[in-house]
Amino acid sequence: MSDNTNLITSLTNSKIYRDYERAFSDATGLPVSLRPVESWQLPHHGHRHENRFCALMAEKSHSCSACLQVQQKLSETATHEPQSVTCQIGLCDTAVPVRMGEQLIGFLQTGQFFRKEPTAAQFERTAKLAAEWGIRVERQELKDAYFSGSVLSARQHDSVVKLLYIFAQHLSLITNQIAVQQQNSEPPVITRAKQFIKEHQTEDLSLGQVAKAVNTSSFYFCKMFKRFTGINFTDYLSRLRIEQARNLLLNPNLRISEIAYEVGFQSLTHFNRVFKKIIGQSPTEYRAQLAHA
Repeated sequence: MSDNTNLITSLTNSKIYRDYERAFSDATGLPVSLRPVESWQLPHHGHRHENRFCALMAEKSHSCSACLQVQQKLSETATHEPQSVTCQIGLCDTAVPVRMGEQLIGFLQTGQFFRKEPTAAQFERTAKLAAEWGIRVERQELKDAYFSGSVLSARQHDSVVKLLYIFAQHLSLITNQIAVQQQNSEPPVITRAKQFIKEHQTEDLSLGQVAKAVNTSSFYFCKMFKRFTGINFTDYLSRLRIEQARNLLLNPNLRISEIAYEVGFQSLTHFNRVFKKIIGQSPTEYRAQLAHA
């Protein structure tokens, strides 16, 4: 399992995501899911408010394949901004990118709704497709399921996209914290190393110093640390420092240069570069966003 998939799993298991998923679905009547960039699963299958017709279609591999093609298109086009794609049967899916700093880690996605009222002719074409896909369902059941789908006006769709976008931004802000806190089954030497790093993170700390503190060679420690945390020592230390910096940026009386040195960076330029890489914004932009929140 990739680091991004692990991170998405942690996010979907978090209370804040579960609360949002429940509130969004109850308010809109639509399913919502958070999926990694590379995913070969139907994102809404089995979710609350799954479209009845889509649930019937999910039983056959041919219809699944058609749906997965829509997911692939969204994965290719929604890398920087929200995108919507309409499938062969007229249902729309919308995906919003979720990023950790500058890195795309997944998509917040809803869908299985019509952008305009479905017509009888549209159903006839869909029923023919369903037959070709091997869907064996009574015609009336198929028709009832098809016309039971939600219909969103342009204004309602814009509002749904806005809700997803706002929450995707929020998720992007907490991914760094989760990446730091993400717990794995780890040997005591890694647990002790993490504690030592946390206690000395504001100092000019090197991998060799940490390895010595936990009585291992630098080579062994480097290999073990990457294996059990998923990131190297330098990136882990940077994330801890940036997490502390984010808290200090809440204090408007502290200059950004003061914060940079307070959390352990020896250069303001380096601090700005690392902060933007991890958070996706400069410290100045992040503080301005806090002021308008």
